[in-house]
Amino acid sequence: MFAPRFVIQRLVLSLLGALAAVSLPAQRLEDFEKRVTEFTLPNGLHFIVLERHEAPVVAFNAFVNVGAVDDPGGKSSMAHMFEHMIGKGTRTVGSKNPVEEQKALDEVERIYDRLEEERRRPKPDKDRVAALEKQLEAAIEKANSYVDSNAFVRVIEENGGTNFNAGTAQDFTMYHYSLPSNRLELWFLLQSDWFKRPVFREFYKERDVVREERRMRIESSPQGKLQELLAGTAFLVHPYRNLVGWASEIENLRAKDAERFFRTYYVPSNITIAIVGDVHPGEVRRLAEKYYNSLEPGPLPPAVVAVEPPQEGEKRATLESPAQPFLAIAFKRPSQTHKDDVVFDVLASLLSSGRTGLLYRELVRDGKMAIAAFAGANFPGGKYPTLFIIFTVPAPGHSVEENEKAVYAILERLAREKVDEASLQRVKTKIRASHIRQLDSNEGLAFQLAFYHVAYGSWKTMFTGLDEIDKVTAEDVQRVVKTYFTQRNRTVAYTVPVPKANASGGGAQ
Repeated sequence: MFAPRFVIQRLVLSLLGALAAVSLPAQRLEDFEKRVTEFTLPNGLHFIVLERHEAPVVAFNAFVNVGAVDDPGGKSSMAHMFEHMIGKGTRTVGSKNPVEEQKALDEVERIYDRLEEERRRPKPDKDRVAALEKQLEAAIEKANSYVDSNAFVRVIEENGGTNFNAGTAQDFTMYHYSLPSNRLELWFLLQSDWFKRPVFREFYKERDVVREERRMRIESSPQGKLQELLAGTAFLVHPYRNLVGWASEIENLRAKDAERFFRTYYVPSNITIAIVGDVHPGEVRRLAEKYYNSLEPGPLPPAVVAVEPPQEGEKRATLESPAQPFLAIAFKRPSQTHKDDVVFDVLASLLSSGRTGLLYRELVRDGKMAIAAFAGANFPGGKYPTLFIIFTVPAPGHSVEENEKAVYAILERLAREKVDEASLQRVKTKIRASHIRQLDSNEGLAFQLAFYHVAYGSWKTMFTGLDEIDKVTAEDVQRVVKTYFTQRNRTVAYTVPVPKANASGGGAQ
């Protein structure tokens, strides 16, 4: 039910941070309704405006209903590329000579086409491939010579902009920053120009950056590798199996394919814009119509049609690693719109609410068999049926098997015995406090408003969801554990030591 933390490699830290909130003053739906204005332009672009006049600043969140789950087959990380493109600017902002730059970019694609055609031949001509590779390198260098580096971000910062950033999750992509309220129109000018048609400036340079991010977050990280293995094992069909994109596919992404992806998914009806701060709705609407009415409408993009088949037995996978051992256990669960979604949130908090969580108390504090243990309600996304994940880090001298057995003992007890009312109320209070804390800043509110509108059909769900949390009973928790946390529905991934022969470079004898 609640907005996700979407950087996979920070799963553990985000769970800790989300549940460490202290009690904050309650915020009421009625108070927000008086200050929220919504409107939709004729082309389908939806705006949510929240007035907060406490300070002369305004936060913007352009939320696009497309994420890694929508990457085309064979082109994983395509959605992620746009997170990198936003900082490159528009056709005019960021270029020393827009006309010549576009000619150079077009030439890059023409040479790249010839290179790919030669590589596809049954017997590629090695000399021709080498010559085309040199031509491509020279063409890219020429196109990059027209770049006015960081001009787009520089304009924003010179006008008092802060926290310029973008993020790609499995289910969405967002672009956000804040400006002084007297620079409101600047955001409309810059962002609308980018949405009309981004320039794929330094695309191949940023492709290398995305490839390096994969190396750092997955290939050089036992935790990242284990999470990738877990998702790939749990999902046979659904694209949730692809966490951050495959190396070989990233290395072959093309700017021309990115433009096709943009035309498909970045249509106005697939975009929600939340604006929070010292603004007046009438002025926002005037600027929205001035700058965004000219965006060409288009059909809603295709939804993911792949449906994960029912799991017919426990799945297990191992990862050889010389590093600290890790254990990940996942159970299939319904999507975020299912009636049990809030029960999974409560259950995650029961298991993983800091030092009071069952996992910490029994595995870390009392059992001393783990140095960390956490639970997450929706991994890696929530738009489609997903996973409830439990992650532990065994303590020195203790095994993955010992941790796994202890986790199952906790779950079996939750299925057998109803959680006591005091514990249930405590986690509900923590969830409420954590959620309300995210409503305490303009930027947090802009994200929440956009996310809930897209994910649940109305921003009001961020308040009504708290009411649903309050209705969760001990019987609900027990029923969900019995229904979903079964051996048949389980996927387990864990690290094992590297065999000595492999560690030393030798083979089997």
